[in-house]
Formats: sequence, structure tokens, C-alpha cells
Amino acid sequence: MLIAISDPNDLRIEAYRAVRERDLLGRQHRFIAEGEVVLRVLLRQPRFEVESLLLGEGRAEGLNDALHLLPSEVPVYIANRQVMDAIVGFPIHRGILAVAKRPVLPPVEALLANLPETALVVGMVGLANHDNVGGIFRNAAAFGADAVLLDQETCDPLYRKAIRVSVGGALVVPFTRIPSADALLQALAEASFEVIALSPSGTEMLSKVRPSRRTALLLGAEGPGLPPDLLARTRTVSIPMSGGFDSLNVATTSGIALHHLTQANKG
Repeated sequence: MLIAISDPNDLRIEAYRAVRERDLLGRQHRFIAEGEVVLRVLLRQPRFEVESLLLGEGRAEGLNDALHLLPSEVPVYIANRQVMDAIVGFPIHRGILAVAKRPVLPPVEALLANLPETALVVGMVGLANHDNVGGIFRNAAAFGADAVLLDQETCDPLYRKAIRVSVGGALVVPFTRIPSADALLQALAEASFEVIALSPSGTEMLSKVRPSRRTALLLGAEGPGLPPDLLARTRTVSIPMSGGFDSLNVATTSGIALHHLTQANKG
């Protein structure tokens, strides 16, 4: 259903109006996906219901194969550059947006119980940077993590920028939220996961770690890191660096650690 939009005030595209402001205010159980790569990932994820697309003129033809994945009743709105920019509130160079419904997040116990016997989970505690959360989801998808657990302080992985940075990884890896870091540790213990907490003060070197059958990699925010009381209850691991330098971007750290854990399991 290709529908031309010539008026930025057309009520049919209300969900796309003032995108950046709505990013902050929320979209009533919906989210925005942006860009061709992310859209192609989204359309292949059955747990997400796509409600509509808004495309710049000339973009539909290059997406013809992907659009065939849409149910026939889903509208695809087409607007020229000026109209689309006026709708979203800034120059939208990619010219591709979609609105989809957020799925209901499963209880952590159900998510962990449905994982395979050998599983790798990523836990995030207090990560408030959307770029880092998106980067970690990208690495989790790339290295085949089975799930991601987020505490309440960690930002939204379905925030538009986080999805874009994740290159769609936030749409691929199952995730859920947990009330606190303590609840996260308890749920992992009850599901027989060994928790490996990354920290510059870790007592073991990552290169020496051999993962358990069920392993959870725990990551904290840059700067404060993971809380000391949490580190005291987990297996702490560090990545040695040269010249006494003790800081890596947390998303970069997650990629190094996930690569090691997945390769060590294969060995």
C-alpha cells in the first residue's frame, strides 16, 4: 500500500512527527526503526509487529524485496525530501523510517528457562549511554549471545539511536528487564549461570578464563563500573592493557570478552 504524502500535517503520519522530541517523550508502546539495514532486520523478526513505513521518494524501489515481507494491510507512506524533513523535524538523510509495536517483555525466569543447556547471556548494570547499549547489542548478536538482561537504570535498547548503533542487533537478541542488580544475580544463580563480571580490578585475566556451560557476562557503566558489592559476589575478570592504561569503551570490551568466551567454548 504505497500512499503519497504531500502535507506534513497529514494525520496519517502522526507517529513520525517530531521524531527527536518523541524519542524523549515516548511513543505509547511503540518504537521507531531508522535506515535500510535496520528495516531489513526488523522485517525478519516475527516478534515485532510493524504498523507502517515512511519512505523518501525513490527509496521504495530499492526496498522492493523487503517490502514483500510486509502484510498487505501495512501502509507504506511516501514523501519527498522537503515534506519528510518537515514531518520528522530534521534532515532525514536515510529516508527510511518504520513504526513497530514493542513486544511484552517476558519475566526473566521464563527467558532464562527457555535458553539452551549451553548458553551465553549478557547483563548490563547502570548503562545510561545509548551508543554503548547499541554497541553491546551489536556484539551480542554478532557473537551469538542467547539473551541480554537489563537493570532498571540501563537505557532503552529500542530507542531509535540504540537500534541504529546496534545495526539491528537490539531487534535480534532477546532481552528483558530486571528490577535491580541483586535480582539479576539471583535470577542467574537460580538458572545455573556462572557470572563473570568485567572490571579493571578483576582478579583473573580474560585470556585465562574458560566459560562454564552456562555463562553470564556482566558489564557496568564506564567510569563507576559495576558496584563493589556486586563484584564481591561474582567471578571478576579484567583485560590487561599496556602502560598501565586501564580503560576501554564498554562496548569494545564486550566485543573482546564475547569473542573470547564463544571461541573458548568451541575449543
